[in-house]
Amino acid sequence: MEQVQIGKVYRHFKGNYYFVENVALDSETKERVVVYKPLYPRQDSGIWVRREAMFLEEIPERPDNITGQKHRFEVVEELSIDYLKK
Repeated sequence: MEQVQIGKVYRHFKGNYYFVENVALDSETKERVVVYKPLYPRQDSGIWVRREAMFLEEIPERPDNITGQKHRFEVVEELSIDYLKK
């Protein structure tokens, strides 16, 4: 499995865009979790976390996959800004 790229923009299979802030470790399981924020206004929260395995998982065919993506989140190179580059 590939790893999430910090500082990149990802598109969710339902069409929204998110910026990956960082990758952290769950304090109990030591599992990698992705720290990301939506690039659109939301009322509920500004920062989200999701297990990296779930963030990158393949998704089955489903009617709400409006992007036709193979994975839950996919990096969008043309929208990505690598803030970590020097």
